[in-house]
Amino acid sequence: MSDAPAAAARTLAWFHCFAGVAGDMALGSLIDAGADLGEIVSMLHLLPVGGWSLEAEPVQRCGVAATHAVVSTADTALVRTHAHIAGLIEEARLPGRVRDRSLAAFAALAEVEGRLHRRPPAQVHFHEVGGLDAIVDIVGTCAALEILGVDEVRTSPVATGIGVVRTAHGVLPNPAPATVELLRGIPTYGRDINLELTTPTGAALISTLAGGWGPMPAMTITATGYGAGSRDMDELPNCTQVVIGAVDASTPAMDGQPVVLLETNLDDATGETLSHALGALLEAGAHDAWVVPVVMKKGRPGHVIAALCDPALAGQVAGVMRAETGTLGVRGQQMQRWPMSRSFDEVEVDGLPVRIKVSPGRAKVEHDDAARVASLRGLPLREVTRRAEQAWWARQAAEPPDDEPA
Repeated sequence: MSDAPAAAARTLAWFHCFAGVAGDMALGSLIDAGADLGEIVSMLHLLPVGGWSLEAEPVQRCGVAATHAVVSTADTALVRTHAHIAGLIEEARLPGRVRDRSLAAFAALAEVEGRLHRRPPAQVHFHEVGGLDAIVDIVGTCAALEILGVDEVRTSPVATGIGVVRTAHGVLPNPAPATVELLRGIPTYGRDINLELTTPTGAALISTLAGGWGPMPAMTITATGYGAGSRDMDELPNCTQVVIGAVDASTPAMDGQPVVLLETNLDDATGETLSHALGALLEAGAHDAWVVPVVMKKGRPGHVIAALCDPALAGQVAGVMRAETGTLGVRGQQMQRWPMSRSFDEVEVDGLPVRIKVSPGRAKVEHDDAARVASLRGLPLREVTRRAEQAWWARQAAEPPDDEPA
């Protein structure tokens, strides 16, 4: 008999966003799946802010039993900055994963709002997403994940509605601009329902918590729950479903993000057609697209145009490939990829903002931002890139490590 210890199982939560996702829906689904409300409230009380209460209301949505997380507050006028909210979370002495997950969600909101309003993320003023209800929804969801021992989060493609929504900024298209930006890179689809199915708060949680997207992964199911939205709908249950289960850590197949590789061979496409097709494929939602020169039958020169996309978008991307190239057929194969975690930061070069894509051990300047600054300031592109990277690394060197006081 071997003395080697058995591989420890990890706990995975898969959110099924068939009717979208909002902060209260994510929180309600986890409470419905067994996260103790008292423990969540106790953790939320660590935040140095009062004037709120959280209750779990049992409801039904189209006959499906669900939990509606109801946050009541007296806070209606206070507008908080991202720095203020981050300070509240840091001061709370929350468990490490709760703190980090909460900070990541608000950082994503700040980065997107800053880009939309052309302000540095730290100076962004949150309106709806800075209210106590949004703080309770986000931190409460992260607390519930911790109480359930969730190590990994995945999600289905995310549904959105149509029409318009009323916000502190006025009437905006549905899904709201912030929601669209937060869902960038995540498979989504629209439902013909005039309701805000996915909110910025829900999109921020999904985009920062989820490490992969697609159908429910292989696992041993241990719990499931439904988090209800505030309104009932005739078309489908207004809920977000969560399925929680155990995954054997020794099984590597779970680690990859499922993707589809689409390809077609072309022997009569011009360079202009190929260039335009690449741009159209990326606009259609492909993670990446490229062209490879090949020698085809009868020695004719040709090209293979390829696109890597989420399985939920395979049909859409394949349709664009057919339409833009005139090909008679597209082939595809299921694959997996292991993307590194990444985030965005921002520096200034000659008074203009430049975004930096940050991954472990690497910081890379966003080309479009650098090109814009180079054009506006009459600088070589390489000089803008050098200054931006230098400014970012200098800022990292000036910041104290996480285990040292600021």
